[in-house]
Amino acid sequence: MPPETLYVTTHIHTDGPIPGPHSLLTLASAAHAASGALTSTFTANLRELPGATLHPAALTNWRTRAEDWLTTRRAAKPPALVATAYARWVSQLPGPAVFVSDPDEPDHHFCFWYLHRFAGQWPFARSTTTADVAAPGRFTAETLCALSGCRALVPAG
Repeated sequence: MPPETLYVTTHIHTDGPIPGPHSLLTLASAAHAASGALTSTFTANLRELPGATLHPAALTNWRTRAEDWLTTRRAAKPPALVATAYARWVSQLPGPAVFVSDPDEPDHHFCFWYLHRFAGQWPFARSTTTADVAAPGRFTAETLCALSGCRALVPAG
């Protein structure tokens, strides 16, 4: 019997709309079985990319969330170290991993770019959207986020 497919939801924070000119600041992923049972998690803060800048819209947002900004900077690691560790985490999951993302959010774009740039690979068997996964809302990575702005997004219960 083939191993069960795992659905990996990801929640990120950035300092701008696109990777390269702007940086991925936090990465939180949760691997779920098809039943919704949590299998494994990964979280990390990343250092800013050399030469990247804080986008003006992101600056305005982060200024209203100073404590959240500081949380994203705590124990931040080099992007290559995080991307390599993340790719290894995905590849060591006990089944093929499907990257699940909201098409209206930049999660897939940033993860794809960082994984190819720093780990040299996309470790997922395939990608899908939250709308394509049965019972939307069952899989979430926001609950892993320590930022107060994220905790407000997570439904109670």
